[in-house]
Amino acid sequence: MTIAVLSDIHGNRWAFEAVLEDLERRGIKTVLHLGDVFFGPLDPGGTAALLRQVGGTDWPTVRGNQDRALGESAAGNATLAFTLGELEEEDRRWAVELPGTAVEGDLFLCHGTPEEDDQYLVEQVNPGGVGLRPEAALAEALGGIDQPLVLCGHSHVPRLASAGSKRVLNPGSVGLPAYTAEAPHPHAMAAGSPEARYALLHPPEKANGGWRVEHVAVPYDHQAAVAAARRHDRPDWAAWLATGRGV
Repeated sequence: MTIAVLSDIHGNRWAFEAVLEDLERRGIKTVLHLGDVFFGPLDPGGTAALLRQVGGTDWPTVRGNQDRALGESAAGNATLAFTLGELEEEDRRWAVELPGTAVEGDLFLCHGTPEEDDQYLVEQVNPGGVGLRPEAALAEALGGIDQPLVLCGHSHVPRLASAGSKRVLNPGSVGLPAYTAEAPHPHAMAAGSPEARYALLHPPEKANGGWRVEHVAVPYDHQAAVAAARRHDRPDWAAWLATGRGV
């Protein structure tokens, strides 16, 4: 049974619709989600309505750092205030109450790392930029995890990394292909183009094999998302959505 792995929709209804259409075309019914579902200056209410329509609130889903933020004060954060104003209380509560991690068979799900939802697992940020965490350090970080395949999001960049006897998959972001951040050092995360991204896990072809990973990039009407970001006073999001680069 092929499994779709989604992460970081960030209220981008247009990208989410395109991914759902792609899954329908492929006949894929099983979906895992790695968090950060609604937050953003796009269409969080429309995303929530679509998620409910397709039964997505029943998908195994873990809480992202910006799902957690929906339970915090929006003082000084206009985008959080906008997101909260667009969501029904049941949608906000669903996101806030999601588990931080989950296990589905031989898959371990988290948003950032197994311990922290706002930290990168595969990447490390240095004063000079973003690089991959060394394999030995990545394996050490996953020393308490029994499952051979760890699924994570947060960085919005599609990755498949080795970690000793384990592998780590980041499917990339459905709804936001790039962004910039200041901590722990100024840096940019960028998928490089505007497509909506997710991943497929194809079952092992032989008894001792592992899941076969397929990264998927789906074109969609990203200019509609760009226009929404501009309407809601986020020219930075507009640029990220238009280019897939942290400009």
